[in-house]
Amino acid sequence: MPIEIERKFLVTSADYRNLAEPVHYRQGYLAILPDREIRVRIAGKSGFIALKSKLSETKRYEFEYAVPFEEAVQMYEIFCKGQRIEKYRYKIPYEGNLWEVDEYLGDNAGLVVAEVELEDAGQPFEKPAWTGQEVSNDDRYLNAALSVKPYKFWKT
Repeated sequence: MPIEIERKFLVTSADYRNLAEPVHYRQGYLAILPDREIRVRIAGKSGFIALKSKLSETKRYEFEYAVPFEEAVQMYEIFCKGQRIEKYRYKIPYEGNLWEVDEYLGDNAGLVVAEVELEDAGQPFEKPAWTGQEVSNDDRYLNAALSVKPYKFWKT
C-alpha cells in the first residue's frame, strides 16, 4: 500500500526560485472529509486523480493515477466548484532529497511552503537555508484545507 511520509516547512526567502523552473498546478477537490480526500490535479499538461487518507501528522496513504489531460480539465471544471487551489511548484534536489516548493496563488497568495518526502519517519535530512519553521503538524497547511479556508482569511 503506497504511503507518503512528508515534512512541511515555511519558506523564508525567494532563493529557491533560482534553482528550478516552476510548473503551474491546479487542484480541485471532489471530497474532503476529516481524514481523507479525493483530488483532481492538473500539473502543466498532465492530469492526475488521487485518493489520500491520513495515518498521522506526517504519514498518509496516497493513491495517485494519471488521467488524460483533457479529462482532468473536465473533472476539474465540472466537479471541483469552489474547493480549488492554484500554485507554482518548484522541484529542487538538495542533499540527496527532492524538495517541492509550492508558491500559492489567488486567495492563498503570500504563502510559500516547502516539503520533503521521506522513506521513513525517522530518516535524517538536511534543510535548505531558505526553509524555516516546520508546519507538518498544522493541518491548515494541507492543500485540501487551503481550498476550504484560504491563507488570506487566516487571523494572525
